[in-house]
Amino acid sequence: MMIQGGKIEAGIVDVKTTNHRGFSPEEVAERCLSKIISVSDTASPVIKEQAEAFQNHIRSVLVFYMKEMVQSDRTTTFNALCEAGHKDLAEIIRRI
Repeated sequence: MMIQGGKIEAGIVDVKTTNHRGFSPEEVAERCLSKIISVSDTASPVIKEQAEAFQNHIRSVLVFYMKEMVQSDRTTTFNALCEAGHKDLAEIIRRI
């Protein structure tokens, strides 16, 4: 919500959902990217081309590091399950 001139106004709400799964690194990166970089439809073609090239580069960087984060979290979960005596569950997580 936004407050302007003493009045409360609703902002734009964007909702994304999935069925029977979480979001992929690519999907999260796309959502993140839309918050970081936007390209105006009225921008000059040269500026628009540069912004889109930068956007594509940042997308690939975000996806790369989000995939690393997923693997790191699985390693943490694997180790926590092993330490708790659940080697069988840990092995299932490792194979995902």
